[in-house]
Amino acid sequence: MLDEITYFHERTVSASSFVFKRYLYDQIAWNSQCICIAGARGTGKTTLLIQHFHENYGSVERCLYLSADNIQIASLGLLNTAKEYFKYGGDALIIDEIHKYPEWQVELKNIIDIYKDKKLYFSGSSSLNLHTGKADLSRRAVYYNLQGLSFREFLNLEKGFHFPVLSVDDILNNHVEIAGTLSKKLKILKLFRDYLTYGYYPFYLEGRDTYYHKLSNIIEKILYEDIAIIGNLKRGSVITLKKMLWIVATSAPFSVNIEKLSRELGISKEYVYVYFDYLEKSGLLGTLRGELKGYKVVRKPEKVFVENTNLLYAINHSLKTSGNEGVIRETFFVNQMKTAGVLSCGENWDFTFNDKVHFEIGGKGKNLKQIYDVKNSYLVSDQIEIGFQRKIPLYLFGFLY
Repeated sequence: MLDEITYFHERTVSASSFVFKRYLYDQIAWNSQCICIAGARGTGKTTLLIQHFHENYGSVERCLYLSADNIQIASLGLLNTAKEYFKYGGDALIIDEIHKYPEWQVELKNIIDIYKDKKLYFSGSSSLNLHTGKADLSRRAVYYNLQGLSFREFLNLEKGFHFPVLSVDDILNNHVEIAGTLSKKLKILKLFRDYLTYGYYPFYLEGRDTYYHKLSNIIEKILYEDIAIIGNLKRGSVITLKKMLWIVATSAPFSVNIEKLSRELGISKEYVYVYFDYLEKSGLLGTLRGELKGYKVVRKPEKVFVENTNLLYAINHSLKTSGNEGVIRETFFVNQMKTAGVLSCGENWDFTFNDKVHFEIGGKGKNLKQIYDVKNSYLVSDQIEIGFQRKIPLYLFGFLY
């Protein structure tokens, strides 16, 4: 049985690219016994793990790559596969797409407890399923979440640069100098538009002509495989989820009215909350709360966005509609800023970061009038290469990871 599994291993590890490394690679505590890489489909989790294989193991005798949906693994079982492999002196296992294996938490826990001197790396695309497993394995595994490409990573990948990560403070305090340097080296606004339309998922390198088709397939798989299986949903319920996603994608921008959605979709308010949770944890939507305290901030999202601009473009492409520029700007800003801290909806402005910095988002013609007298406030503007004082180019917030 191991012969067939090792054959699959060799085919997989030899087909991956190892030149470009994602931002998360150097943040991972690789010495931990058990590591989980979670994230949406298509963000590059498999490539990241195989890069680690090549840098630290290099042979199937030391580390074995498995895909949890492989028919041989389903037949033999994860625990039995680990027993068989470690019996021959292996040091580590990489288990990809683990959420597709039934009762994976139980067998993984057994492997960790039995083989304390071995390393385990596992990944999964369904954060719904992995969220449950995280509670079960909280003291045994270290969890990381892999985002899609940042604008910084996209530039480095496309142009071969090594632009560093910036903090929010770097951007607020030094944006004129940073933007001046970037605009001298690159046609930054064209590249930013390219990124917004097709640069979030690394597989855009496989061909841009088929990119939206692949994204549409990802959406279908998340709805009909990940969410439907975890939520034990019937087809009609999945269609309702799709309607919710379409409503958010075609609104400008989408402010949540639970009662209205309940009526339009023909489901209870309770199910509206549950479905929003499914769509958020699956990586299709992102939600923001208002500047509230207590139960309300936990319960009710104030605004909802499609998780990233590429998904937004793909949905509008499939519906033959045009995306709203204001929604595209805010979707990008929310997606990139969530890695840096806590973002919430503002009162008289668009967003508040870490309860102290306020942002208004707009096009190049918007001015500071709305937030002129607001302390710690900034105007984030699209379609400008270089800002001035409290007016900052939108694209710079793509350098946060």
